Amino acid sequence: MSAPLTVLFQRQFRKYVLAAAAVLALIAGVLAGGSHASQAAGSLPCDIYASGGTPCVAAHSTTRALYSSYAGPLYQVRRSSDNTYKSFSPTTAGGYPDASAQDSFCSGTACVITRIYDQSGRGNDLTQAPGGGAAGGPDNLSDATAAPTTVGGHKAYGVYIAPGTGYRNDNTNGIATGDSPEGMYAIFDGTHYNGGCCFDYGNAETNNNDDGNGTMEAIYFGNIKVWGYGSGNGPWIMADLENGLFSGVNQHLNSGDPTVNYRYTTAIVKGEPNHWAIRGGNAQSGGLSTFYNGVRPNVSGYNPMKKQGAIILGIGGDNSKGAQGTFYEGVMTSGYPSDATENAVQANINSVNYGGTSSGGGNPGTLTPGSRISLQATTSCCTADYIKHDDNDTNVVIAGVSSSSSSTDKGDATWIVRAGLANGSCVSFESANKSGQYLRHQNYQLHLAGNDGSSTFTQDATFCPQSGHNGQGYSFQSANYTNRYLRHYDYTVYIASNGGSNTFDATTSWNDDTSWNVATPWS
Repeated sequence: MSAPLTVLFQRQFRKYVLAAAAVLALIAGVLAGGSHASQAAGSLPCDIYASGGTPCVAAHSTTRALYSSYAGPLYQVRRSSDNTYKSFSPTTAGGYPDASAQDSFCSGTACVITRIYDQSGRGNDLTQAPGGGAAGGPDNLSDATAAPTTVGGHKAYGVYIAPGTGYRNDNTNGIATGDSPEGMYAIFDGTHYNGGCCFDYGNAETNNNDDGNGTMEAIYFGNIKVWGYGSGNGPWIMADLENGLFSGVNQHLNSGDPTVNYRYTTAIVKGEPNHWAIRGGNAQSGGLSTFYNGVRPNVSGYNPMKKQGAIILGIGGDNSKGAQGTFYEGVMTSGYPSDATENAVQANINSVNYGGTSSGGGNPGTLTPGSRISLQATTSCCTADYIKHDDNDTNVVIAGVSSSSSSTDKGDATWIVRAGLANGSCVSFESANKSGQYLRHQNYQLHLAGNDGSSTFTQDATFCPQSGHNGQGYSFQSANYTNRYLRHYDYTVYIASNGGSNTFDATTSWNDDTSWNVATPWS
């Protein structure tokens, strides 16, 4: 090794040792905190990045503060009834927003997210994306209630990106340009994706056009295979570097980049001169894995990079907007973060328990696979009613069940929880008295049907539990129509959206009708 290379190695080694020492102390603080509902001062993602020598230059989240001292606004919504705007902040510094305040503000009308504030102090807010070279605009805005979740034991809302929806900032401060180093992470819904272009978060062109190879560096999540792709059927975490989604060093299959579909997925891309990496993991538990770590792609134009420093969410750099996904939080950094720094950030993400039980509302039953349960309506009209199948046909309804009901009725209202047939992080419901028959939707209506093993059936019979929309029990999101939830309407059970062309999509009582207590089984 030559003398200059030796000096470079020593400097890099010292940098990573110092970063590791700093973040190990922070990991200890996170682990010592214990409670999922609290966040210890100095332990939040952007505090951790700063201690590692790679501070956040953009920090976006609708679900929580990303600095322990941050008490400013997280996001802004606009309601359709009177076009009034309202911003929502954490209730305490370093904490979580009050989702009930949004529920109250949006009650009886529709709301969209108009601004996602930058918590870094650099003013890198995300707002409605304008048109670009690939598609006109302005883009649609996210339905403010379409992605409910829980974090730290608190109900919150993510950013639901349907095709045609997108956010952008073309006039940023501090975002990497040229070949300068940077890092970024995001938390996505690993079950909400498609093969459209391109569900991205990260660095893009400032003129909304395709300016050629290497003019972008963003996290991509989905299962498109036009450019690069990974093993399995996807989705994959990849890098959008413009004119190519890269899963590794080449533009095609890189088998080291696996299918990743955790309900809450941590996705990381980072780059520096002629070096970049992809990392990812389960945001609910466990560490990070490295899926690629090496030189820039072996295609002309990517070394050196020519990044321009805009920020995008949900779209490609030229406003390609055919993709879908859900975003909860993410940051961009100045400098190339060490693995140790990112590991500490992942430990903090684990600690806040995305998708855990909300602090508002009890669940007397359990959704542990193998458990027997009954699903009780929480709407005031119908609290004596439970989801049950009708022996005269395949329809699924809500109906009254009591201690004096027949054993058949009690059995029809009892379900065995199974790990989700299409996603093990979610659940499926098997009839307790008709083995092999499951709740599944067809044309948005719920039926009892036998598992034929097809991909369509397993998707239709899989539901992802979230904190109840009205603060009680759970709401169950359809795995393949992620803006739809189990809902009773006129005593029939559907998967319904909050507003839409069907009568059962009515906004009236939607929060109540889509919330269910997981009750002691009747049979």
